[in-house]
Amino acid sequence: MLKTAELFDLTHTRAAALLEKTVYPWEALKEIKDLILCLGAELPRDEFEEVSEHVWIAKDAVIYPNNYIAGPCIIGHETEVRPGAFVRGSALVGDKCVVGNSTELKNVILFDRVQVPHYNYVGDSILGYMSHMGAGSITSNVRSDKKLITVHCGPEGIETGLKKIGAMLGDRVEVGCNSVLNPGTIVGRDSQIYPTSCVRGTVPANTIWKNSGVMIPKHE
Repeated sequence: MLKTAELFDLTHTRAAALLEKTVYPWEALKEIKDLILCLGAELPRDEFEEVSEHVWIAKDAVIYPNNYIAGPCIIGHETEVRPGAFVRGSALVGDKCVVGNSTELKNVILFDRVQVPHYNYVGDSILGYMSHMGAGSITSNVRSDKKLITVHCGPEGIETGLKKIGAMLGDRVEVGCNSVLNPGTIVGRDSQIYPTSCVRGTVPANTIWKNSGVMIPKHE
């Protein structure tokens, strides 16, 4: 349940060629910047405009005033970037996404139709197709002791060799308001996180994570 192929439908992202090379999705984090630079140079100029250095925005995207977008960055078709958004760079944002007020992005891949609409921090993370983070929910991407991150699945752990990993959200994941996803959290496809949760480790596909950390099958 940790593998790229188990989490994502790669037909819904411009990062497909990069992610196809990975076994685990966090392996792509170090290459997001270079990927955006390569993709940006090849984007059709009748569909995208380079509005500043290495910032490519689809001409049908809706970019509201009073935000900050740093390169390298790609903003896809019909995506909304709302007032107060802070895109720090190395952000590949898909089509028909919402990047909301006071939302901060850094070193991320957002698949198509992802919504991070209100007061979200998303760093060193990959959010799958149609995933949604409720208001105030964040990805914590650095351990408090600053050690390298281990991704846990039950009693087993995978050493990543990375100091910064936020969360990997599979397709159609719903994260409740004011939740914290601890470093290296993996949430499987179609799972749901209760509001105000503190999540760590791995949440299997089609699972509900309750406030106490109890997990139950989604259709039970």
